[in-house]
Amino acid sequence: MTNFIPPDEIRLVFSDAMSAMYRAEVPLYGDLLDIVATTNARALDADPALRASLAARGELGRLNAERHGAIRVGTPAELSLVRRLFAVMGLHPVGYYDLAAAGLPVHSTAFRPIDNDALSRCAFRIFCSLLRIDLIADADLREKARIILAGRQIVTDGALHFIEKFEQYGGLSSEDAESFVLQALETFRWHGDALVDHATYDAFNAAHRLVADIVCFRGPHINHLTPRTLDIDAAQAEMIARGIRAKSVIEGPPRRAAPILLRQTSFQALEEPIRFRDGDGASAGAHTARFGEIEQRGIALTPRGHDLYDAILAEVEAARADAGDYPARLAAAFARFPDDPAILRTEGLAYFHYARDASREGKPLPSGSPDELVDAGLLTATPITYEDFLPVSAAGIFRSNLSDANEERLSARSSQSEFEAALGATCLDPFGLYLAQEEASIEAL
Repeated sequence: MTNFIPPDEIRLVFSDAMSAMYRAEVPLYGDLLDIVATTNARALDADPALRASLAARGELGRLNAERHGAIRVGTPAELSLVRRLFAVMGLHPVGYYDLAAAGLPVHSTAFRPIDNDALSRCAFRIFCSLLRIDLIADADLREKARIILAGRQIVTDGALHFIEKFEQYGGLSSEDAESFVLQALETFRWHGDALVDHATYDAFNAAHRLVADIVCFRGPHINHLTPRTLDIDAAQAEMIARGIRAKSVIEGPPRRAAPILLRQTSFQALEEPIRFRDGDGASAGAHTARFGEIEQRGIALTPRGHDLYDAILAEVEAARADAGDYPARLAAAFARFPDDPAILRTEGLAYFHYARDASREGKPLPSGSPDELVDAGLLTATPITYEDFLPVSAAGIFRSNLSDANEERLSARSSQSEFEAALGATCLDPFGLYLAQEEASIEAL
């Protein structure tokens, strides 16, 4: 078998199919897509320099199709299985996120493309969380969760067939890829029939709403899809103007001239009807988990930049209960974080892609550091876009869509090694990926 479809193409088809499925299941997601398309068009019309910068980085074409989603799995076997499923699409686990400190009984990774060409073809990501059953305090409930999860199959036999075929031959034909996408979608589809009776659901829900969402249903239904906007403040205002129940606070750093990392907002999760397995019949109830989210991506920060970001954010969060407007206090605190790409570069706070200035094409460069050559006008330095996630933002979005329940910190040690053992692979270091991208641009000179 040699006529394989590139994983990037499979990912694009899957991303489009997932978006269509979620739009049918959650019509408000369609409103988000419309809001994002409108605000992006306005931002590009108002800022030709932004348009040129995105075009130069290969991000303009991918913008309106860019999505990230999120799922939650219950067992190590399920996590390993979805890793194999995502590998068919060219998605790799990047980063480790321990959300227990934020009151969520899960730890996570992000499955995403890892090089610029793949991101340009289809910048689709899945933030995948694994339940930490050990953080369910009640021993009987822990055992019940294990039994329920052991009895479900989250991937169809058809999808598993194509996963194994991909692993055996190194790719899928066009016909196989089409069938694989249809089968893979079933893993993430919403099913309103619970696996448990009403009382069992209530018990898990009382332990933690996230536990109920993970354990009580047929599989890891997609709980949100997120388009990318160039102006999240405008998108937030438009959501509110349309009567959509948006979050009151945008998660992440404040609005800046040089955006950094990731900012996120969402509409509140929907209350959806579900049917419980009670006796010989079924009883009706409701479940709240799925929502719509919008994100704005900025510059990828170095470890030094992340340390400064985390320190400033910790100061603001520590005083969050104090009187005063949170967004204003956030902006005031971040005033000491440089808001100029040139300063971010010279102080080693962010990653950049280096290229010859157009006037120097075909000409030799003098010796000197990249910064010296940029200052001399011989090189250009373009910010590298942050392609990953922020644990605090993820936790804030999750908590707000669980009615702010269970906000206390969970007493648990970080366990990346246990997560990777369950995953069956090592989580790639995002800093290493950005550094490699920067160094490759320098070597290419």
